[in-house]
Amino acid sequence: MTFFEELQKQRWDDHRYYHHNRINQFLHLLSAMSFLASYILVFYYPAAAALVGWLLAMVLRQTGHFFFEPKSYDEVNKATHQYKESVKVGYNLSRKVVLLSIWALVPVVLFFKPDFFGAFTPASTFTGFINNMAIIWLYVGLGAIAFRTIHLFKLMGVQSGLVWMSKIITDPFHDIKIYHKSPYYIMKGEMYDHMNDWYEEASFENQPVKS
Repeated sequence: MTFFEELQKQRWDDHRYYHHNRINQFLHLLSAMSFLASYILVFYYPAAAALVGWLLAMVLRQTGHFFFEPKSYDEVNKATHQYKESVKVGYNLSRKVVLLSIWALVPVVLFFKPDFFGAFTPASTFTGFINNMAIIWLYVGLGAIAFRTIHLFKLMGVQSGLVWMSKIITDPFHDIKIYHKSPYYIMKGEMYDHMNDWYEEASFENQPVKS
């Protein structure tokens, strides 16, 4: 596949396997708008960008995955939850637990090591503590993207890694495009997306890109 064909494929697999629930889609819509705010803030106030990205955008996004997305057998794609987890190119739920645990441990470590092993001048105010914590969170997010991208270089090849990185960075724009109607479907009482329109529009075989 070309770069853009694989990008389309990874997006399709991510959508059809992990975004059936309309509330999950709506939370992704809110998350996407929050991430776009972070993208703007990072040029002016990186700490604020990290706070918006982690506390708002990521919490909304992962709430949708962990609490609303069904984990039962997927009749639409004829796949088990275990299979989906095994072929997930990016961060599956197990990897997300590890990442979120690291994120949650940052303020704890910073509280007991205010200089964060020499990385900061210890904060003398609560505002300073929050600023240092947010900067670490920013590096945790960037590091998570870099780590998985390099890992995919080894597992699937350089193109697949770069495709995934591009997908992650552009996901907020794509999520707004495909999930902007989610509030409408929720108000109609349609709580699950059966992917009919996507299957008709997909220009490739419905097989996952395996990791």
